[in-house]
Amino acid sequence: MNDAAQPSPITPLQGDAALVRALGPFQLGASIINIIVGAGIFMLPALLASRMGAAAPLAFVAGAIAIVPIALCFAAVGSRAAATGGPYTYAAAAFGPFAGFITGALMWICNVASSGGVAAALSSQVANALPVFAQPGPRAVLILATYAVLFALNAFGVKLGARMIVLLATLKLTPLFLVAAIGLLFVDWQHVTFALDAVPSWSALGSSLVLVVFAYSGMETALIPSGEVRDPAKHVPRATMSAIVIVVLLYIGIQVVCQGTLGTTLAGSTAPIADAAGSLWTPGRVLLLATACVSMLGFLMGNLFSSSRLLFALGRDGFLPRAFGRVDVKHRVPRLGLLAHAGIAAALAVAGSFETLALISGGAICLVFAAVSVAAWRAQHLDLRGHGQPLVLPVGPLVPALATLTMVAILTTLTSKEWLAIAVSLTALIVVYAVLAAMRGRALRIG
Repeated sequence: MNDAAQPSPITPLQGDAALVRALGPFQLGASIINIIVGAGIFMLPALLASRMGAAAPLAFVAGAIAIVPIALCFAAVGSRAAATGGPYTYAAAAFGPFAGFITGALMWICNVASSGGVAAALSSQVANALPVFAQPGPRAVLILATYAVLFALNAFGVKLGARMIVLLATLKLTPLFLVAAIGLLFVDWQHVTFALDAVPSWSALGSSLVLVVFAYSGMETALIPSGEVRDPAKHVPRATMSAIVIVVLLYIGIQVVCQGTLGTTLAGSTAPIADAAGSLWTPGRVLLLATACVSMLGFLMGNLFSSSRLLFALGRDGFLPRAFGRVDVKHRVPRLGLLAHAGIAAALAVAGSFETLALISGGAICLVFAAVSVAAWRAQHLDLRGHGQPLVLPVGPLVPALATLTMVAILTTLTSKEWLAIAVSLTALIVVYAVLAAMRGRALRIG
């Protein structure tokens, strides 16, 4: 009898209980930093300088002020809803399955589009050094090979995937921190200012803030595999807030060094961090170009690791075929979710470009942030609890309200085309939800 109760070696396991809680605060924090510090920071210093001039570092300060309430909301609701799924789980716990489905579907669309976009950007970086990869055939082979390797690294256990995330985070962050720390010794401060009256205009600050908030995004993806975190009530808030503080300091330091070493030439640079490193040490330019590629690979690794868990959560709860909610017995990973996310992202990368795919994901992530902020207030109001003592937000609804208003302000900057894309996507998602709900209802009636 006991033997019959045990799963066979080839029978997939179902639900969160099948996952291994192998992630501690260090691995989770590294995953958050790894995803936030993706491809954007390697172009952002030049983009901000072109808008803000010498006052560009203020955009990162303002962005930090805007992102802290959002990070607090993620930390608070993440300490109360500890199942795998991230924002999907948070919204579902606070407002029910429909809100959870919409949030989760938007989240996955953001992730798969951003993954494809960064893979497309990676192929462009490689093509700068090896022009053969600018041709459609070799470019497609490079993208497909990249996703095949990433799939393999994720498919053989959460611990291997977590170790690779830590390794990639270390490889890309070490040069960036060195540039930020050493470069401060060589800054020409006449090109840098934190004075408010140096801001060219409020519209310039507003457009810069949009870029900065998107540069700070990533925690929403890294927190999806909460079902694999040890003591999430304790470790999720600690890892989230620690990662945000580190990223804010790094971004401000990088911006100051780029401006202080490149001066007025920064705005026209196509590789600002590499150019800044090259001005300090000639071989540094090549090193930072390589770092950009490693950074993009790290983003893709973390994106695949976390997004496959989102598909797992949707399958676990019946919003996707149940096969998505299973993990294989030997390695305890949701392989179907890994395969689906990697395959679709690779197809998007081959067919699209970074700019196009970023446009698809941009507005939707603001909606996800707003949903999580409201869910944090609702979860605290209902006093939802998992295991352990949750993080309690001070002053009641004030922090979620600030976070939501910030996202609303950013959404007002979207163009009519971007709003139309979001509206069409949401309509399609609602139709999908209705069809799946009808299918489940029919199955129950037949049963």
